[in-house]
Amino acid sequence: MARLSQEHDAYRWICGGVSVNYHALNDFLACNEALMDELLTDNVAALAAAGAICLERVAQDGMRVRADAGAASFRRQASLQEHLSEAGELVQSAKKAAQVAPGQTQRKAQAAKLRAAQEREQRIRAALEQLPEVAAAKKRNGGKAEEARASITDAEARVMKMGDGGFRPAFNVQFATTCEEQIIVGMAVVNAGSDMAQLVPRVEQVEQRLGQSPGQWLVDGGFPAHEQIDAVAERTDVYAPVPEPRPRKDATKDEQGHEVKPDKHEPRLDDSEAVAEWRQRMAKPEAKELYKQRAATAECVNAQARNRGLSRMPVRGLTRVRSMVGLFVLAHNLMRMVKLAPLLVGLGVGVKTIYTQVA
Repeated sequence: MARLSQEHDAYRWICGGVSVNYHALNDFLACNEALMDELLTDNVAALAAAGAICLERVAQDGMRVRADAGAASFRRQASLQEHLSEAGELVQSAKKAAQVAPGQTQRKAQAAKLRAAQEREQRIRAALEQLPEVAAAKKRNGGKAEEARASITDAEARVMKMGDGGFRPAFNVQFATTCEEQIIVGMAVVNAGSDMAQLVPRVEQVEQRLGQSPGQWLVDGGFPAHEQIDAVAERTDVYAPVPEPRPRKDATKDEQGHEVKPDKHEPRLDDSEAVAEWRQRMAKPEAKELYKQRAATAECVNAQARNRGLSRMPVRGLTRVRSMVGLFVLAHNLMRMVKLAPLLVGLGVGVKTIYTQVA
């Protein structure tokens, strides 16, 4: 793009005489998290105002995207402290070498080595700062806090279980998409491998962005923690599969000695009103039919994102990763706008817009 902005007439016209180089483009792509969120809000608001989308039903799903960090870059605290000490010595050595370099060429080379050493030292310090958070997460999941490891390449990346069953450094990308139009109305990037705590933040985000919550919110079995369902009960109806009850020692058994499992859709004694309603809701045939839209929506959007290159992050750190994901979301919505509301992109009057005007 930097080359085209200097050589191609169309790109030069777009630039309008403003100098564009690689660093300016890179900074725009990776350092505009707030701008991407603002643009998404404007985009969704424009579609809603044109009648191109409705918020009757939204599907949410998470996809694990490979981080720009190797599995071998993860270290425990003792190893990180050792690497930090070595990096500090390397920085001091590079500073001395830069001061005594005889010529301009040698000084530039030594300055580059010094910058590389300082950046490595900063990455190791960032990994050490992330260790308490990683240790706390391990402890919550039943692991040992002393086994916590952080990456010296991307300190905010976490080892997650991927779609193929393997474990690799990744980020958890969350999309909330309207089922009918497949417009992404909510997004997030987190470094937690589980989706369990991601329902409430996305509902609140969509409500803040559009001034209302969808009537129905479809998620898979990794989302519906009871406290999450309670928190959004007054905003939306959650549709998610009800898990099978766990085996119990005092469970009733049949004549063959097999455990008689209770109906998972029947409310439990310790269920809140919202959780009890969720269980009963998912027992209805119409709810099971409606829930099929989750995979048709969420999996389609995830597949399109991967086909457009969202398979491995080209940047490091949550802030930069969120900026990149924001670009993917805006590109996806723009492609959908061509179908749903071509008038908004200067391609004529859309069918949905005509229907809205007639109504």
